[in-house]
Amino acid sequence: MSKRDDLITKYAADMKEKLGITPDMDLLTKVVIGCGPSIYNADAETVAGSDKTELERIKTNYLMKKLGLPDGPELSSAIDEVVAKYGSSNRNKYRPVVYYMLCTHFGKQSAYA
Repeated sequence: MSKRDDLITKYAADMKEKLGITPDMDLLTKVVIGCGPSIYNADAETVAGSDKTELERIKTNYLMKKLGLPDGPELSSAIDEVVAKYGSSNRNKYRPVVYYMLCTHFGKQSAYA
């Protein structure tokens, strides 16, 4: 298995364990590939749920640019909801998992078609 495959397996297990979600592995794989090299960097691989700058970056770069969503309060609300679901005490909020959850929340799986 490649390192990326190992990470995809780790993210899927994290989703089942912490969120009770069985991910669509095809979509999760595409989201992980879309994250690029950031998944190989321990700091970039995770999302700091309390860092407003980082959450704003997710809104701008992922939700608006990648998924093509219009700016609005529902974007920040969705990010807050996903972070809360993942658990504020959980230090390892993996970026691909957060992106996967946001993608499915907005029904924008077609962005990865």
